[in-house]
Amino acid sequence: MGPLLPCYLLLSILTFAAGVDFQQGSKPTGQPVFVRNSNPVERAANIAKRSLPAWLAASPNHKIKRRSAEQGDSCKALQGYDTKLTENTHSYTFNDLSGSVSLAWVGDGTGVILALTTFQVPFFMIRLGQSKLYRSENYGKSFQDVTSLINNTFIRSEFGIAIGPENSGKVILTGEVSGTLGSRIFVSKDFGKSFTHLDLPFIPMMQITYNPENSNALLVLSNTNELWVSDDFGSNWKKIHDMVCLVKWGRKNTIFFTANLNGSCTDRGILELRRTTDYGKTIKTVGSKIYSFGLGGRFLFASVMTGKGTLRIIHVSVDQGESWNMAQLPPVGHEQFYSILAANDEMVFMHVDEPGDTGFGTIYVSDDRGTVYSKSLERHLYTTTGGDTDFTNVTSLRGVFITSVLAEDSSVQSVVSFDQGGEWVPLHKPANTKCDATAKDPDKCSLHIHAAYSTAMRLNVPMLPLSEPNAVGLILAHGSVGDAISVMRPDVYVSDDGGYTWIKALDGPHHYAILDSGGLLVAVEHSPTQPINKIRFSTDEGQCWGTYTFTEEPIYFTGLASEPGARSMNVSIWGYRDSLLSQYWVSITIDFRDLLTRDCEDKDYVQWLAHSDDISDPNDGCMLGYKERFLRMRKDSVCWNGRDYEVNTQPTPCPCTLDDFLCDFGYYRKENSSECIEQPDLKGKVLEFCLHGKEEQLQTSGYRKIPGDKCEGGRMPERKEIDLSKRCVSDLLGPELLIDSRTSKSVPIVITVIVIMLLSVAAGVVFVKKYVCGGRFLVHRYSVLQQHVEDNTVEGMDDPLETNHEAANGKIEFHDDSDEDLLE
Repeated sequence: MGPLLPCYLLLSILTFAAGVDFQQGSKPTGQPVFVRNSNPVERAANIAKRSLPAWLAASPNHKIKRRSAEQGDSCKALQGYDTKLTENTHSYTFNDLSGSVSLAWVGDGTGVILALTTFQVPFFMIRLGQSKLYRSENYGKSFQDVTSLINNTFIRSEFGIAIGPENSGKVILTGEVSGTLGSRIFVSKDFGKSFTHLDLPFIPMMQITYNPENSNALLVLSNTNELWVSDDFGSNWKKIHDMVCLVKWGRKNTIFFTANLNGSCTDRGILELRRTTDYGKTIKTVGSKIYSFGLGGRFLFASVMTGKGTLRIIHVSVDQGESWNMAQLPPVGHEQFYSILAANDEMVFMHVDEPGDTGFGTIYVSDDRGTVYSKSLERHLYTTTGGDTDFTNVTSLRGVFITSVLAEDSSVQSVVSFDQGGEWVPLHKPANTKCDATAKDPDKCSLHIHAAYSTAMRLNVPMLPLSEPNAVGLILAHGSVGDAISVMRPDVYVSDDGGYTWIKALDGPHHYAILDSGGLLVAVEHSPTQPINKIRFSTDEGQCWGTYTFTEEPIYFTGLASEPGARSMNVSIWGYRDSLLSQYWVSITIDFRDLLTRDCEDKDYVQWLAHSDDISDPNDGCMLGYKERFLRMRKDSVCWNGRDYEVNTQPTPCPCTLDDFLCDFGYYRKENSSECIEQPDLKGKVLEFCLHGKEEQLQTSGYRKIPGDKCEGGRMPERKEIDLSKRCVSDLLGPELLIDSRTSKSVPIVITVIVIMLLSVAAGVVFVKKYVCGGRFLVHRYSVLQQHVEDNTVEGMDDPLETNHEAANGKIEFHDDSDEDLLE
């Protein structure tokens, strides 16, 4: 390969919607993505809830059958497609020497794509480079060079292309202007048709972020840690605070940020958490001794240093910091961390690291206040060195999560929960596979899913598990079949029922995408060293695959790109061609619309009951308190769902059973049992906890309802919280901090003056001491990426869980410092 083109393609996929409440450790848009060079009674399993040892084999009681068409029926429907696809294959060559390409979809269903190519090289103490901007209005079938719209300015690719929320059509590009103390941005309000340049009075340290509820409102941190805001889409900027360490948008125009009046963000544990609801006109201090903070659903979390300064405790607020409660979670020390794995308005998944460099911890799930927690999963794999966890929210079916545990023998094993963390079981072995060499018994093994940990270990895994809310039940993932995750070459597996059953769909690693709300799957073989020219596709959820040769001249493949939301029929294959004298990028876009010759009709859909294998059984299919019946496309129907396709579901409440309850505070489940028993160290003791400054006694039979569970009647275990009429310390954040201020410095000044006066009168001597807590701080740039605009929930039921890690580069990103709480 020639020396003119650095060996990576930058493909950062954005959507029109922005402002996910928290993206833990996610990188700015525009970061590298592709690197070149059940049983009806017991449902899924009768295995230990929240325990590890029974996970060494799949449950023999897992009897859910896979939804399938007659063998060969759907395969026959794919014949004679070459001519149609050839007529709808479009190639575009980028005639520049840029080393990276950033992609952004602007708007929903508009077909507008912006492609930013960047080439830069270091030269002594400066950086030389050039950028080109291309625009497509037909899903990438052709591009127009619009570099003149940005005055040939070098665009900082590390900040990516910032796309506005709410299908606003707004775009922000951050440019670099040499020889000035400021910077320059280019803004568009018309989906990138035109740009206006605006000079900034500061140099950004992070990508400019939009208010999720108002695309005109922006915030950013400067390279000197100043917090700047704009309420007119960047025309005017106002500095509202100095020495800000971390900032996040909250709800209803609220901004939360941590600051250090001592002038350094390295002093973790003495930061102040502040809030403004009017873009900096008034600022309120809502917490002190802050180590880190995070947002999830309606919850505000703060990791607070204890009085001795050696331990940290999570505090939770549901009123934007007006009041706080200590979470009933173990405190963590200097080398441990907390991490919000997922959250919505009703519950939180929280990982608590184990002491020492073990590489694992415990997942806890909260009540609807975010205060009382129950153990959900022990020995949860979460490395401290790289910050990698396999925790995956399966968005295609309510309540489903997949993650990995570290077994006693140090092997990594996959487990799945179908009831929002109530119980975890192994993944069922696919029927068309054999156990690999890791299996002790060749007839008994499980499927294990490759996710972030595998990519961190540099296994041959090009993509993380994929699911979409509008492709009900579908999951695509790389995996291996045995007793643990294997380092051998992985294959691609597909589930069509949310993870209950699986089939091996493709041999070897592939890049894959979901199109037409699951009506079409596409995949390209992962071949880092050999050029490719074939794409595979399936119209029956991975049972049968067609192969299409999209070019006679193979390309070195670097990435597969399709419009987020899984509604498009277009997919782009990105790569480059290598000649003797040069290399150049190529984008080949295939429109599969003509492959599906007709629109779907009522006859093409069949009723499907989630979490069930027998739709006629009245007691089957209940999950989190209700059943859901969906209309899903028949596997042998080759038709077009269309962009207007909506998930059709019919919810039915269920009577309450023990499956609708978690073990309460102080209780746990033994292996192979649904019964909750008291923890030995708490047996016979009165269970008390502090809530809103009042001591409360918990009288429980050991169960509490799963947050978001909608069951009615049936079995309802007794549970009471009794006010003991005793005051207690429910938080380490004193109410004296909750004082409004016109400026960020007035509160400490007023308090200092009062203290000095009182001590002078009483003693005449004032001793001032400063307590500095050690630790490192890493300001994380985060994107406005939101892959899933729709959710698969029922109106009036529960909200979708927001996960803390979206993979902007094909890899889940977290902090690279083990001495941090991953709440940012």
